[in-house]
Amino acid sequence: MFRKIFFIASILALVFGLKTAEAEEPNLKVLRKQMLIAIDKSKTTDSLFNNLNAIKEKSGIVNGFIGGLFALKAKHAWNPYLKLKYLNRSEKVFRQALIEDPHNIEIRFMRFSVEHNVPSILGFNKDLAADTDDIIAQLGKKNYGSADKELTIQIIKFLLHSKRCTPAQSQALNKHLTELT
Repeated sequence: MFRKIFFIASILALVFGLKTAEAEEPNLKVLRKQMLIAIDKSKTTDSLFNNLNAIKEKSGIVNGFIGGLFALKAKHAWNPYLKLKYLNRSEKVFRQALIEDPHNIEIRFMRFSVEHNVPSILGFNKDLAADTDDIIAQLGKKNYGSADKELTIQIIKFLLHSKRCTPAQSQALNKHLTELT
């Protein structure tokens, strides 16, 4: 009898523990650090992908990270077919993330970063200008979304170093950078 009660209590604790874990948003600071590791390590990419994909109700930012992870899966894949398949999924998931949170500069930055680094011949760079424009507009409104000050500064520096900004955009970014530092 005691074993049955213990077994049922264990199952209930596990179920309630999983429900709580499913509802929680991941810690973005930790997630960002793991993403940096995932750039060079496919095992980290796969592990992080599986963990984020297990979240039942994904927010825009979680989908943004999943979009970034699909791009990293493309980077780590050796098969050209899989590379294109993962890039297509990345693009689709980024689109969904931006439907959920259209002015999140972190999601837009992740997509910009992917499109900036993918060879233009593949045609995955059609949102670079829109992402740059929206990031600058949100910076002007001081709408940093999920990005903290440190990340916001890194986003601005990356955009400036990408050499994809117009002179007017570079001037606006330099102004925002001065305000933040």
